[in-house]
Amino acid sequence: MTITTESATGSTSDLIVDGVQLIGGEWVASVTGRTIDVINPANREVIARVPRSDEADVDLAIRAAERAFPAWRDLDASSRARLIFRWADLVEERAGELDSLESQEVGRPSWGPPPMASQLRFIAGQADKVQGVSLPTRSPESLGFTLREQYGVVGGVIPWNAPGPMFATEVGAAIAAGNTMVMKPAEDAPLTPLALAKLALEAGIPAGVINVVTGYGHEAGAAIPADPRIRRMGFTGSPQTGRLIMEACARNLTPLHLELGGKSPQVVFPDADLDAAAPSMAMGITLNTGQICAAGSRVIVHRSIHDEVVERLANHMQKVTVGPWHQPVAMGPLINEKQHQRVLGYIELGRQQGAELVTGGGVPKGSEFESGFFVEPTLFDKVSPDMRIAQEEIFGPVLSVLTFDDEAEAIEIANGVDYGLVASVWTRDVGTAVRMTRALQAGQVGVNTPLGAGTVIGGPFGGYKNSGFGRTMGADSVLEWTQVKTVSLQSAPLPRR
Repeated sequence: MTITTESATGSTSDLIVDGVQLIGGEWVASVTGRTIDVINPANREVIARVPRSDEADVDLAIRAAERAFPAWRDLDASSRARLIFRWADLVEERAGELDSLESQEVGRPSWGPPPMASQLRFIAGQADKVQGVSLPTRSPESLGFTLREQYGVVGGVIPWNAPGPMFATEVGAAIAAGNTMVMKPAEDAPLTPLALAKLALEAGIPAGVINVVTGYGHEAGAAIPADPRIRRMGFTGSPQTGRLIMEACARNLTPLHLELGGKSPQVVFPDADLDAAAPSMAMGITLNTGQICAAGSRVIVHRSIHDEVVERLANHMQKVTVGPWHQPVAMGPLINEKQHQRVLGYIELGRQQGAELVTGGGVPKGSEFESGFFVEPTLFDKVSPDMRIAQEEIFGPVLSVLTFDDEAEAIEIANGVDYGLVASVWTRDVGTAVRMTRALQAGQVGVNTPLGAGTVIGGPFGGYKNSGFGRTMGADSVLEWTQVKTVSLQSAPLPRR
């Protein structure tokens, strides 16, 4: 059966078929026949069911990817690019349905269609720009150069908070380079990736180039990096799971990139435009219910403007409307019961450790919130840098305010966590912006913007420290999925006459 993608109107979509996954161009059940319920986090109702796959399903997917690899590798890069451009066109045509589907499974209100088509077009444009370099030689009779070559069959595991854009970014770059892929989306939000894979097939991308295996992380997810036939991995998720992925890759010496979350600082100087900063920072922590790795969860504010900033933040956060995905609200529920309890637990921990609760701090009042995983936008003041709510990624709409007296202290607080994904600086002074940009330990720094370099087209995305390594989304994202071969070409002696 097809699933409902817009329950408020009863309309359905043919993008998803219940209970199947994509292996070798075929929509198949799991080997065991077991399934997983995909839950609407606003009301805990079952949206659809997907296969509960394990090592046997991953084996089938890898075999399919191996069969598809030689022809896909040998297809010229411009032809691969044309197929990805065609995929992007289909994604754009079905953008409204994809937006509704992702909103429903993630629980977020509609932002308007995510920029998946433009992401794919950006990647497609890189496919035939993969180049080697000419190398100097010690002899005029020899040539030296490098080739960028595919790894072969590669793997990926993506989380639930933005499944569509992450699928497009990871899969698009991997196949643009000429690899074939086995991807496992999160069990909480696998539907948009499956829909995108269906459109890829319709675009003419050959069977087996993209394989999507659904299931739990400890079953299907663990089987992908553990398999020696997987020659490269990409993972986005928690540091805890990232370490497990890296350990599995280490056994086979499989290269990988990791994006492992953040505890992003928003450093606010006395000259900041608070009319712009305050609503942007409130939006940055409540967007997608705070379930964004780049979310600015720490406001580090100069003491001279502390009170005004806290008052403004509280005012904006109290105005954030909360509700299910199909209503005109600003913030939806958290993804599942585990995350719900985690966020509420951190809020209680903040109270216990002495932070001052300014607003929020619980479940919204009303019967409409009783069945879903809702939590109020929450603001803490008087947070010290050593508190756990200032050190650990909460992944929810919980904002902590810390205070500094001079630039050196601001840098110390901002860098004083294990993460280093994104940072923001709010100031009108160019000198301050330059110094802070250089000093902050983060893979992306935004000045007067709440989500790092999120408005930049083709900005490489990745972190420092425990936020991982490797970069996606940028002009080099396709190169991440290639390996370098050095070639020395010696001319043969001329025959004697």
